[in-house]
Amino acid sequence: MALINGDTNMKTDGDTNLKGPVAGVYLDKAKEKISIYQAMKKRLLKPATALVLLEAQAATVGIIDPVANKTLPVSEAIKEGIVGPEMREKLLAAENALHGYKDPYSDQTISLFQAMQKEIVTKEYGLRLLEAQIATKGLFDPNDKAWISTEEAVQKGLYQTDLLNNQMPELKVIYNPNSQEKVNYKSLMEKCIVDTDTGLLLFPVYITFKGLRRGISSTELLESKIIDKETFDDLQRGKTTTEDVMLLESVKEYLEGKGSIAGIAILSDNKRMSIYQAMKKGILMPGTALVLLEAQAATGFMIDPVENKIYTVDGAIKNKLVGPEFHAKLRSAERAVTGYKDPYTGETISLFQALSKDLIVKDHGIRLLEAQIATGGIIDPINSHRLPTEIAFKRGYFNKDMHTILEDSGDDTKGFFDPNTEDNLTYLQLMERCVIDPITGLCLLGLQDKKGINNFIFIDYDVKLTFKQEMVNVTYGKYAGLTVSLWALLMSEYFDEHERRDIIQKYKEGTLTIKTIVTMVLEKIEKSVKTTELVFEGIRETVTGKQLVEADIISAEVLDNLKKGKTSVKELTQDESVNVYLQGKECIAGVLLPNSQIMRIYQAREARLLMPGTALILLEAQAATGFIIDPIRNKRFSVDDAVRAKIVGPDVWQKLRSAEKAVTGYINPYDDQKISLFQAMQKDLIIKEHGIRLLEAQIATGGIIDPVNSLRIPVHVAYKRGYFNEEMNQILLDPSDDTKGFFDPNTHENLTYLQLLARKGYFDEEMNNILNDPNDDTKGFFFPKTSENLTYLDTLNRCVKDESTGLYLLPINDKPKAEESKVYTLEEIKKEFEKISVNVKIGRYAGKSVSLWELIHSRKDVSVTELFESKIINEDLYKDLNTGKLTVDEVSEMESVRRYLEGTNSIAGVYLQSTKETLSIYEAKQRGLLTPGTSLVLLEAQAATGFVIDPVKNKKLSVEDAAAQGVVGSEWKNKLLSAERAVTGYKDPYTDKMISLFQALKKDLIVKDHGVRLLEAQIATGGIIDPVYSHRVPVQVAYQRGYFDEEINQILSDPDDDTKGFFDPNTHENLTYLQLVERKDVSVTELFESKIINEDLYKDLNTGKLTVDEVSEMESVRRYLEGTNSIAGVYLQSTKETLSIYEAKQRGLLTPGTSLVLLEAQAATGFVIDPVKNKKLSVEDAAAQGVVGSEWKNKLLSAERAVTGYKDPYTDKMISLFQALKKDLIVKDHGVRLLEAQIATGGIIDPVYSHRVPVQVAYQRGYFDEEINQILSDPDDDTKGFFDPNTHEKT
Repeated sequence: MALINGDTNMKTDGDTNLKGPVAGVYLDKAKEKISIYQAMKKRLLKPATALVLLEAQAATVGIIDPVANKTLPVSEAIKEGIVGPEMREKLLAAENALHGYKDPYSDQTISLFQAMQKEIVTKEYGLRLLEAQIATKGLFDPNDKAWISTEEAVQKGLYQTDLLNNQMPELKVIYNPNSQEKVNYKSLMEKCIVDTDTGLLLFPVYITFKGLRRGISSTELLESKIIDKETFDDLQRGKTTTEDVMLLESVKEYLEGKGSIAGIAILSDNKRMSIYQAMKKGILMPGTALVLLEAQAATGFMIDPVENKIYTVDGAIKNKLVGPEFHAKLRSAERAVTGYKDPYTGETISLFQALSKDLIVKDHGIRLLEAQIATGGIIDPINSHRLPTEIAFKRGYFNKDMHTILEDSGDDTKGFFDPNTEDNLTYLQLMERCVIDPITGLCLLGLQDKKGINNFIFIDYDVKLTFKQEMVNVTYGKYAGLTVSLWALLMSEYFDEHERRDIIQKYKEGTLTIKTIVTMVLEKIEKSVKTTELVFEGIRETVTGKQLVEADIISAEVLDNLKKGKTSVKELTQDESVNVYLQGKECIAGVLLPNSQIMRIYQAREARLLMPGTALILLEAQAATGFIIDPIRNKRFSVDDAVRAKIVGPDVWQKLRSAEKAVTGYINPYDDQKISLFQAMQKDLIIKEHGIRLLEAQIATGGIIDPVNSLRIPVHVAYKRGYFNEEMNQILLDPSDDTKGFFDPNTHENLTYLQLLARKGYFDEEMNNILNDPNDDTKGFFFPKTSENLTYLDTLNRCVKDESTGLYLLPINDKPKAEESKVYTLEEIKKEFEKISVNVKIGRYAGKSVSLWELIHSRKDVSVTELFESKIINEDLYKDLNTGKLTVDEVSEMESVRRYLEGTNSIAGVYLQSTKETLSIYEAKQRGLLTPGTSLVLLEAQAATGFVIDPVKNKKLSVEDAAAQGVVGSEWKNKLLSAERAVTGYKDPYTDKMISLFQALKKDLIVKDHGVRLLEAQIATGGIIDPVYSHRVPVQVAYQRGYFDEEINQILSDPDDDTKGFFDPNTHENLTYLQLVERKDVSVTELFESKIINEDLYKDLNTGKLTVDEVSEMESVRRYLEGTNSIAGVYLQSTKETLSIYEAKQRGLLTPGTSLVLLEAQAATGFVIDPVKNKKLSVEDAAAQGVVGSEWKNKLLSAERAVTGYKDPYTDKMISLFQALKKDLIVKDHGVRLLEAQIATGGIIDPVYSHRVPVQVAYQRGYFDEEINQILSDPDDDTKGFFDPNTHEKT
């Protein structure tokens, strides 16, 4: 077999040799190949990963049997047992990528990409299948029934350039068991080998151990001397397992570490808390807390000592274990685990290597290195585990000099502080002063109060060390045959916290010796193994380990390990592949109203929110799959108990008792034996259609129920036991057959139960086919929201998962429907409304004929009450509006109201001062004036703050309209539509509700940096947008409505944080949107506030009586926007020749000093001027074009800051020339000269708003004062900084 060589970076879409999908798995240890489905069943692949790989097969070639070397359609593959029937629906859906999807608007067959664009398939799902197609064969055109290249697909409109890239989180859904990280499909393919017999791609599965961040091979452990050759050979031969090896403490400590200081123990009241929580409560100083948290990050993970959970730094921030203010510092410390990037080679290097290259501060690095050694050893970031010291020496991760420094306790290794004694200690010394939590075994820093109470529940650290030194040979339980420490045995599952404390207390009192404790511990383990019943909780009765083996749910080897105590019942029950047969998956538990109220199914029927028939079928499905469920209290009942508890009424008791027999069993009238649901159907004890519905519901929720053994069983076992047969399998495989017994009231579809369960509010091709088949009367489950008949699978798919209980709830409307009223689907309404045309006289569509559908979706009105509740208008205005004293128009024009209804100005376009030309953002990009990245974020900010703007025609447009009118290119349409959801709202995939930008950010529906950038843009342009009410809201209202919180407020308030998502192409700075708006966009309001225009002009501009261009051309305004002329060049009267200042210097016509100050004056008043070509240039451009020499570039850039602003080193804010002069950031004579030049050419420049201001406004804004005015007014003073070469005078 050969390994595929591939570049792991996806350089271009489709940059892969065509080679077919991942066909199966190669077991390196056994040297055999198996199918993806078999690998899942053997628990070598996670179910979710197996599904993604099988979906990729279905979407490219079909389902592959790598052993028999054949490829089959999904239905055939299920028949032959290559995959199980539980995957039928999902794989048939993936197979549509080859057959094509039916467009619900045109009835035409469309491709996968087009289906994704029309939201017939979800974006994440569509991207995954597209990646699989591109990585294997190209893209499939379902109309031509041919594979085509990505380039051809782009030309046909079947793909979009740059749609996929290797870093997309939507694609990283495949768990690689070797590296133990999530990767995309292409990356996994590149790890595959080629089967030389068949040419198929096989994913090799090796013997791997769990490392700190990724998997570790057994070979790496041998090379690192963590395991010996004998253990390595035993692993390869199957004599031992990775689980057994991980029980060896010597191995475990190198892979997991010995544990860092996890939290704080308050000894006086026996409380435990996290380090960050202790800091917030004032128990720990911030500095002490930070170094302890950095030590956690640098030794593996952040620790929650209360919940006993570990997190990466990002995970700790997300789960609020630590605050965002520590994020950057902890991410930096975490690199001691994940590795540092060598800036010279680009390679990943260790903590010690980074320290040696001065990439981190020495004291900081030594502290982290010492913490690593104290907790198990130096971390190898490449291989993701700790190392023995001699191997660390060999690999260059440590040296003898550093070892000497760390060994010297009097050296600078004492980087940790003991808050009890106020000593500076090494990390190891501080750990030795800690206590151990008897529940979790975690190391906690014990804090004493002044009383010095010692009666605490925690275990002294020195006791742990003593118990760790005592090694014990174990003959029973999970450690059987191993030699482990007494401490490991005491902290195992055989003892609880009370037993541990009791043993240790007696040891401390001297009533128990170590030898006695060893005997007690071994006896307890032996007794536990011998007396523990190997029984599991089944559906209604207990299930033995033997029954699980007979049902092929566990192997005989696993049962043997159970008997020996190597595996516990608890551990096995937590295994998803076992528990699904014992307890099943969730069924539809209740209903969810639009106001988030949860109701029982029977209760919803009583409230006339569900029709009686629909409610009965859903309750029967509950009864037939295990229990009647109370979703409010999250309790399960038998049918009899449910009636007693009034969860259901007595009117349905008999029917539910009948359905419940699908779980408890039917009695065969001929021999009184208990038989299954399927067997009862065969004997005509129940109606066929009814039985099929219940059987399909069982399969959809985990598998066919064996009523004799009270558990679910795999399909092949069901065949053997006579609980299923090929004929029934065919019925359930056929989507047009009578399996669709569940009705979806939202879309009027008949669906399977699994389809109904999986519905999360999106539309797929299978649903489209069902909708187009009005004669399909086989769907027996009713979905009340859309009045559809569905299968149980479909009904389940449409449910919402209650995060607090894990139950699936059916979303329904909160108003009962009239009995006889016709229910129209949204699609039916849309089609009818699109037929009706309306001629519009005013507003956005003035002078156009548009459809009623488009018109009603064009704007949302905002009620007066909503404005009052949003605190946009006060009570007086509210009363005046209601009494008619004020009109809606009058209030809408108030600045305090208008900013929330319309927002303030976003950055609308680009103004070229040199040509006085206004361009749209997109046009500026097309001309190469803005980079694509800069222009995209500016357009996204427009879309996210209301409209895309055409500054040339002064029009505000939706993204759709902007793309249609060419204001933006079609290649950015999807990205801008995504940004526009910040205005129109995002759909919560869990509740189907409309949520705001901030809420979508919190639910990880959008990338954090992207979301923060859009949120900041909204705030900068008037306020956070409420997508429900379609207006902006004040910050306090945003807090109340859950559209904002303190964490995001802190991020946006921090100028060093990741809010600076916008780039200034002039100064090459990263800025916030507000900073960029203040620099670029001279708003009408700003001109009015700067007294450049008066109130009449301000009103005329706002009402449209005057245009921006007309006002800009007024001399009184233009002088402040553009300035008056500066000295542009030199005119030689003798030759009538015009020269640039610099050219005159080069010819010796001007002295260097004179020419420099003239050029500085140009730069400080707006632009460097090329008088020959009549061009105005920035300093950068002037130097590039040779208008000035490069030797003066830096001096002129310095002068140019008089226009762009100086950065205040104390506040990081942008300040003016005068303010820089006052803070001694520039030499006084130089500053005065530049200031005088500005005044002489139109006025002092405001660098924040990028225009000149009248003197009185400059006074108000702190850009001028009386002292400087006096200096400039005094002709004898030092203001004469310019030299006349004709008269030799200073002027």
